[in-house]
Amino acid sequence: MSFIDFFRKGLKKTRDGFFKRIASILKGSKLNEVILEEVEELLILADVGVETSHEIVELLQKCYREDPRDPLELAKDILKDILKDDASIAVPERPPLVISVVGVNGTGKTTTIAKLAHLLKRQGKEVVLAAADTFRAAAIEQLKSWGERIGATVISQRIGSDAGAVAYDAVNHALSKGKDVVIVDTAGRLHTKYNLMEELKKVHRVIAKSLPGAPHEVLLVIDATTGQNGLIQAMKFKEAVNVTGVVITKLDGTAKGGIVIPIRQKLDIPIKFMAFGEGLEDLKPFSATDFVEALFD
Repeated sequence: MSFIDFFRKGLKKTRDGFFKRIASILKGSKLNEVILEEVEELLILADVGVETSHEIVELLQKCYREDPRDPLELAKDILKDILKDDASIAVPERPPLVISVVGVNGTGKTTTIAKLAHLLKRQGKEVVLAAADTFRAAAIEQLKSWGERIGATVISQRIGSDAGAVAYDAVNHALSKGKDVVIVDTAGRLHTKYNLMEELKKVHRVIAKSLPGAPHEVLLVIDATTGQNGLIQAMKFKEAVNVTGVVITKLDGTAKGGIVIPIRQKLDIPIKFMAFGEGLEDLKPFSATDFVEALFD
């Protein structure tokens, strides 16, 4: 399946719910206040957010005055510019690349890690998974099961162990064995819980002691079905642990996929990956062009 087809499939509910209607309103129209108000309302309903929706409509009006071509094409260009392609992953001077994966409970974090590890394995990378979600025995077992399935080494300790110690062991294992990538599965935590966020900072400090400059990537997994709450999560995690990229999951389960737009615009955090479905292949690097075209097509 091509990238554009992947995005079309995953964004079907969002497209059918709101953006198909926006496309039909804008295509070939002469922009006026009535059309702009209707577009703004649909953007808000798609969870683009009140402020971001208003800014997009104002920009559309301004661009149309300067370049009165098809408003639909103008709208696409505006969204592509907001979303910007930046799906690249950091490359440290020497391996291993350390990726910490964070987020609240229920976002699909561990499954996302498995998909990411599978993607990296297909690129010829040797991957180590750190089972640093030590609160739940099920999380450790789930990661071990995924590790066996995709051929990745899993470093774990008993339930209740120090999460930082697990991450430390995983990085040292990768260093001693010449492995390419370490992916750290952190415990899901509410962004509103100060002590849990402080613990996450501690895990990252421990990783940095083992390998200066690590973690090189901090990927925040956001469940698209949470809508505007996902924006709040992103804001709090960015404040706490300097999130370098976002992975959006479960977009195929909601008509409110517009949440991707304010996350990118308001917080200036790149969308690195998108995941639709449960299969190992159902994770793709983000493409602003394919995403926007799939929204309207």
